[in-house]
Amino acid sequence: MIFAAGLGTRLKPITDRMPKALVPVDGKPLIEHVARKLRNAGFEEAVVNVHHFADMVEAWAKEQDWMKFSISDERAMLLETGGAVLHARKLLEGCGNFLIHNVDIFTNADLADFASKHRPDAIATLLVSRRKTSRYFLFNPQTMRLCGWTNVNTGETIMTDASVAAQDCLMLGFSGIHIMSEKIFPLMEEYVRTMGLSDNDGAGARFSIRDFYLWAAASHPIYGVDVPDFKMIDVGKIDTLEEVSQWHRNDV
Repeated sequence: MIFAAGLGTRLKPITDRMPKALVPVDGKPLIEHVARKLRNAGFEEAVVNVHHFADMVEAWAKEQDWMKFSISDERAMLLETGGAVLHARKLLEGCGNFLIHNVDIFTNADLADFASKHRPDAIATLLVSRRKTSRYFLFNPQTMRLCGWTNVNTGETIMTDASVAAQDCLMLGFSGIHIMSEKIFPLMEEYVRTMGLSDNDGAGARFSIRDFYLWAAASHPIYGVDVPDFKMIDVGKIDTLEEVSQWHRNDV
């Protein structure tokens, strides 16, 4: 699943006339760069969620003949990262495991290798790295199981495993790339009920995947895969477009 529904406010004024997913880098839209990376890693089908300039993204998807694209429609309301997955359940369920990739993330990650590290007991596996950021997921250093989250700027820390002290955990930055087991959907439904989340008149429940992971990790295994020599560019601002374009040309 490619997250492509965002408003792209940091890429204004470009995103005043097109969705972030279609912003070009070296003549190809961001979504095509991500989708071709997925295709090269062996993924043959992608679900794409749409909201901002949804018709344009849907039209682009219909024009592609090198990969099958299905559309998860969020025109009624943006459902955030967790709600988007639950909303796309009917398109994702039945495949066993599926990979999530933000449309505005460029990395040097080997996605096939990452997918091979998803453990049978995991409900989710997060691609993480030892990069500098303000917010970190915390992992048990012995098992690499998710046990918390912290914001180093505000000092806020949430622990999901009382047997592990926050200072003893590995602090790793999340890449926006993760694998989920389809076993996650009943848990998401339980989370929605437990938290009393609205279905927003049928549009779907709105919640973040971070909040869901921290709730679920208390009782279900979520693991991290620490990728060495990891490089990542978040194409969220105008000045990063040239940076990622240069990286792409060098990589090619």
